Amino acid sequence: MAAVDEFLKILVATALLVPATLLPIINPLAGAPIFLSVTGGDDALARVMARRVAINCFFLLVGALLIGGYVLDFFGLSIPIVRVAGGLVVASAGWRMLNDTGQDAVQRSVADSTAAMSEVEIAKRSFMPMSFPLTVGPGTIAATIALGSRRPEPQQALSLIPQAAGAIVGLVLAVAAIYLTYRYSGPLLKKLGETGTMVLMRLAAFILLCIGIEILWSGVAELIRNR
Repeated sequence: MAAVDEFLKILVATALLVPATLLPIINPLAGAPIFLSVTGGDDALARVMARRVAINCFFLLVGALLIGGYVLDFFGLSIPIVRVAGGLVVASAGWRMLNDTGQDAVQRSVADSTAAMSEVEIAKRSFMPMSFPLTVGPGTIAATIALGSRRPEPQQALSLIPQAAGAIVGLVLAVAAIYLTYRYSGPLLKKLGETGTMVLMRLAAFILLCIGIEILWSGVAELIRNR
């Protein structure tokens, strides 16, 4: 019974950590106005494109989570270094979001170029640039690799199963949030209003900054222990 409780504890903790870390970086609310302009307010197109974007993002994140660390190992990069780098990227993204006063250049470019696009061209853009880099960008991939680098110690190898299961559940939750935000971007932005959206984004940015510092510190602490 104790083993089952421990399994569920690790699974739930990991399933909550993954979306808590990734969603502030992904920040689907920031991408919602761009998505709305891409679909032109067409509800049927929004439904199809939101599903495609969600599926694309899921596979991008699963790839970064499961094999990103091994790719870095291939290049001789240690896990603590990955955590330090990932923590810096996440913390800097949070700091930038806290001080952001508008859209970045990529978002403005996409928003400005969608007016003359046909539905076929919009469908092709469900991956590039809507899925990558506007939704899952370099910062999100770096954070996902950092999360995947949290491998248990040899004596805790059994915890790898609930960690992996929890990570997949967490990715599903994160992708579901992306889908729902994009799918209902029109009504959502209208209900939140400009002030509500700004408050929510600033809160998410602060949480992201704290998570980035935590990831950074875990890497620094391991480097110090291994000296």
